[in-house]
Amino acid sequence: MTQSSQNPGSGTEVALLGGGCFWCLDAVYRNLSGVSEVVSGYAGGHVPNPSYEQVCGKATGHAEVVRVVFDPAVVSYEDILRVFFTIHDPTTKDRQGADVGPQYRSVIFFQGAEQEAAAKAVMAEIEREGLYSGRIVTELAPAPEFYAAEPEHQDYFARNPWSGYCRAVVAPKVAKFRKSFAHRLKERAA
Repeated sequence: MTQSSQNPGSGTEVALLGGGCFWCLDAVYRNLSGVSEVVSGYAGGHVPNPSYEQVCGKATGHAEVVRVVFDPAVVSYEDILRVFFTIHDPTTKDRQGADVGPQYRSVIFFQGAEQEAAAKAVMAEIEREGLYSGRIVTELAPAPEFYAAEPEHQDYFARNPWSGYCRAVVAPKVAKFRKSFAHRLKERAA
């Protein structure tokens, strides 16, 4: 299923980000105040409408990404990126922990000159702060066509919290996000 990377509605913006397995980013951004929609999917490759199996085969050129729809009056694009750089390692090329391959690359697909400039500024800020011992290798490129992943990959962590991968990989990233950005969490319904 193809979806445009452009603004989905008035008053909202889109961030298209790849930082390893999309299940991790999906789980984190669903908890961020100002985010109205998160869709896991694929972008940056040359195969139209790829399947998860094709992308995992490492020959499509696609990265696992999330399409984050947010209200910039509530959360800035820069803060979306600060969260992004907190929850994955931007210093490893085509790798996040044990997940290895081009589909796990760190990538920001920007939606125009403003997002490109903001991404460069946040990357420079992260470098200056010395949060990582290695050099940031995050790819920065114009937003390509986005393909939504299969339904079983949407909101994966919430539906599979006890799976081994979720417990070992996703849960610690969600916990780190909640600790680092406690003031930015969505309010939970009572």
